[in-house]
Amino acid sequence: MNARPPFPPFTEETARQKVQAAEDAWNTRDPERVALAYTEDSVWRNRDEFVTGRGEIVEFLRRKWLRELDYALRKELWSFSGNRIAVRFQYESHDEAGQWWRSYGNELWEFDENGLMRRREASINDLAIGPGSRRIFGPRKDTEKGLLLPLS
Repeated sequence: MNARPPFPPFTEETARQKVQAAEDAWNTRDPERVALAYTEDSVWRNRDEFVTGRGEIVEFLRRKWLRELDYALRKELWSFSGNRIAVRFQYESHDEAGQWWRSYGNELWEFDENGLMRRREASINDLAIGPGSRRIFGPRKDTEKGLLLPLS
């Protein structure tokens, strides 16, 4: 059986650990690695797309990172209770034409007793930015972990 500590019910400390672990994993841009944090039958809503199960998660992430080049993500704990965590996030990427984007969003997560995410709902908005407006460059350095995300 696959298990991903920390396990629910979450404290503020363990919820922050879970959020940072998710950020770190997504910044690898490795779909197979990321998918291991989800239950075999995990259900997602990502924007207007609905995904079920690890196989579909892997395919979704492959498509995502073929389209969103040089993707770099930041997540921040918003709230937690029991086996649920809410986060806000921002990421930057560029498309094939070289246009940079900053994407803002919120996610709702629900975990099983083994610390695997069984439900993920993401709402995301995109803003075109110029290269000079970028502020997210690769994974966070240790000294940046825990810093709050600016609103805009």
